[in-house]
Amino acid sequence: MKIGELASFGHNVADSLASGICLMVGIDWVDIYEEAAASPEGHITVDFKTGSTSGSPVSADLNEAVRRYSERLAEFAGQHRLDAAKIKVMTARFGTDPVFGRHFSVIVEDSDGRRSVDRYVGCPGKRFGRSHRTRSV
Repeated sequence: MKIGELASFGHNVADSLASGICLMVGIDWVDIYEEAAASPEGHITVDFKTGSTSGSPVSADLNEAVRRYSERLAEFAGQHRLDAAKIKVMTARFGTDPVFGRHFSVIVEDSDGRRSVDRYVGCPGKRFGRSHRTRSV
């Protein structure tokens, strides 16, 4: 699997959640940005592999959406011709601020240690800055 393909897949899944219209998992509305902004932490990090979140507390509806993305991750990866067993890390951190507004970062890593960190702004998420791709030693 190419790291660029995995990064693109990670963006697609995170952007679906960021949009709030999570039809991929049968949820018609959540607002991860509103929930992130409503607490002192100011961000929510989603681990799509485990279905867990950290940072700001999340509502039951958002927690359910994250759980469903995690449960269907292998299916979604297969639709993109990716082997889910080779995805080691797939997380996204969502937040808002006065300068950039709504933004999210996606971190993916494959089983070979190749890693990509990409930042996006707006909705839909448009790339902000350059991709950072590395290979673990």
